[in-house]
Amino acid sequence: MTASKKRLAILVGGGPAPGINSVIGAATICALLDGVEVIGIRDGFKWIMQGDINAVIPLSIEAVSRIHFRGGCHIGIARDNPTKNPKLLENAVTSLLRLNVDKLLTIGGDDTAYSACKLEEKAGGRIHVVHIPKTIDNDIALPQGICTFGFQTARHIGVEIVKNLMVDAQTTSRWYFVVSMGRKAGHLALGIGKAAGATLTIIPEEFPAGRISVDHITDILVGSILKRLSYGRSDGVAVLAEGLMELLDPEQLESLLKVERDAHDHLRLAEINFGEILKMQVQERLAAYGIKTTIIPKNIGYELRCADPIPFDMEYTRDLGYCAARHILDGGNADIVSIQQGDFVPLPFSAMLHPETGKMKVRMVDISSAYYQIGRLYMLRLNKSDFDDPHELAKLAAVAGVPMEEFRDRFLRLIEHDMFYKASPTLSFQDSKGVIHGV
Repeated sequence: MTASKKRLAILVGGGPAPGINSVIGAATICALLDGVEVIGIRDGFKWIMQGDINAVIPLSIEAVSRIHFRGGCHIGIARDNPTKNPKLLENAVTSLLRLNVDKLLTIGGDDTAYSACKLEEKAGGRIHVVHIPKTIDNDIALPQGICTFGFQTARHIGVEIVKNLMVDAQTTSRWYFVVSMGRKAGHLALGIGKAAGATLTIIPEEFPAGRISVDHITDILVGSILKRLSYGRSDGVAVLAEGLMELLDPEQLESLLKVERDAHDHLRLAEINFGEILKMQVQERLAAYGIKTTIIPKNIGYELRCADPIPFDMEYTRDLGYCAARHILDGGNADIVSIQQGDFVPLPFSAMLHPETGKMKVRMVDISSAYYQIGRLYMLRLNKSDFDDPHELAKLAAVAGVPMEEFRDRFLRLIEHDMFYKASPTLSFQDSKGVIHGV
């Protein structure tokens, strides 16, 4: 009796991101042309970690040859986490072995990468595992300047939305508070805000380690609105990273207590109406100054995740899919796929783990970088020069209808606690007065 032919399996975990289908298609075609059978594991780890091996589909060149144009996921996706219980992890390994799988490509973010790492360890050499990093959050710790696939498409679609809101804001003299997906890091919010030229963008990396208050974020927004009014403008768009909510004290927000956590123990941030909470806080604060402003909260994220990939992501993900398949077919194992300066570079799982937590490293925005500093210099928000220049301070205090000292006492703390200034910015725009006040 001959042994059953071994297979390559493809599995997608986490949330959707533009380009998933391109990876699946390229990897499938590469493997099939090499004579290796390919199957798709439906819905991530959901079924195989329960010991169910029926949720699989055979993948053929005919079936996948054109899916790279489309968003979504051809084989389904889920967040189920096999690492929460050793039995679930063992079930996942056993299920793959029962399916005659000896090679597994996983596609996903840091949580799926961690699950892939643990599965590879559990398999003990019986199954080779290679991971392709995917997230619109762009927060997997790839080398600096290398984005995760899906990010560029998500930013592109996000910019189109924000651009339209900026026109609407100016036309109707109102503000929009746009909350962008990004569980921990502010890459997507900053990328959208910078490209669109939003009035300001607020990301979690701006703040020291630890908790921040809703009042602090409220004061940043109120300060920007007052400054905008001092320039004769009653409109604007603020982009806020949803990762800010990770830094808030849950006791401040009753709504947080009612929000479920996902299978990886993360708060389901998209279910919190963060923009509405900030809208009420800001309007209340402005009302105390006798100012009435229309504010519209808007969440974006779900509109971005299953968009058809832009050409950049189509090409990038087809390259990633080919490199992942070629690597595992040639005996590669326990690696994350990256393309650096046009060449494939495998990143070992072990090098991607945080030495203290044992989890996958998360890449945050470097606020000391020129990339962030340039974005910040174009934002219209209270800055140090507003308090150093008595003429600017007088204009701001006049808009708020309070004495200069009262305005200083209320808002100067924003500067004192701003990590942007602690990072020793090296860039500035200079005019006759020094640093400009935003655009």
